[in-house]
Amino acid sequence: MKLLACFIVFILFFASCDEQRRKNFIEPVNWEERRASEERIADLKQASSYLSVYSEIYQFSDRQTYDLTATISMRNISSTDTMFLMKADYYNTHGDLIRSYIQKPVYIKPMETIEVVIGQEDKEGGTGANFIFDWATTPTAHAPVFEAVMISTSGQQGLSFTTQGIER
Repeated sequence: MKLLACFIVFILFFASCDEQRRKNFIEPVNWEERRASEERIADLKQASSYLSVYSEIYQFSDRQTYDLTATISMRNISSTDTMFLMKADYYNTHGDLIRSYIQKPVYIKPMETIEVVIGQEDKEGGTGANFIFDWATTPTAHAPVFEAVMISTSGQQGLSFTTQGIER
């Protein structure tokens, strides 16, 4: 009887862990729902930013790499003005375009952050991957913030670091 009770507790524990994992899952950005009219952007200040991203980093030598997951954050730090993204292009170490995340201009509400995740299994970017963002906002608003958080864990070893975008 005690064995059966332990088994039931064990099953319930893992079922609750699985439920917690489902709650923590974040839906990918639906770029189509965020479409903005190009007329709204025409009179705004337009600029471009660069962000370095690492899909992998070297370990031990230049012949062995360590795979990373990267979270790319696009942050509108204005508390009053909507900002717009016209381009979010991902390039590999060699400067080749891997993918374009935005086909038409999209909005980011005041104080909102949207994210793109480059999975650990996605090695296309390499050790020198990067993003170029074209964006627009009102002339008096702060520039958006673009950041990347790279992370990986293996056993009890963990590695994480960040990079910040620069306006170009």
